[in-house]
Amino acid sequence: MANKVFIGVESFDEMARRARETARRMDAGERVPEADYYLNFSSAAHLFSELTPARLALLELLKSEGPLTIYALAKCLERNYSNVHGDAQKLLKHELIAKDAEGRLYVPWDEIQIHLSLCTAA
Repeated sequence: MANKVFIGVESFDEMARRARETARRMDAGERVPEADYYLNFSSAAHLFSELTPARLALLELLKSEGPLTIYALAKCLERNYSNVHGDAQKLLKHELIAKDAEGRLYVPWDEIQIHLSLCTAA
């Protein structure tokens, strides 16, 4: 089974409703799909402030190249070490990347999806 991350915009009320529905299904003895990782933000602006183009480029590079040090990332991305370090810390905090035994960064997910609706019907 794929190890997926779903990133999106979801209010606390929507998240709580989804959690209650999953709990109800489990209580009823229904089989629920194995949990994936959900990372939700309160607004599109918040999502884009956390997942900047530079951070997304870092994610893409790690996914394509495999584990790298921050120094190697900075060199490949042609960016300042301290800026890459800060971006890596933010991605680690959100659990979108991880560190291996040698301290190199890698993407532990098979797939990362971003779901975003900017305009929805009332």
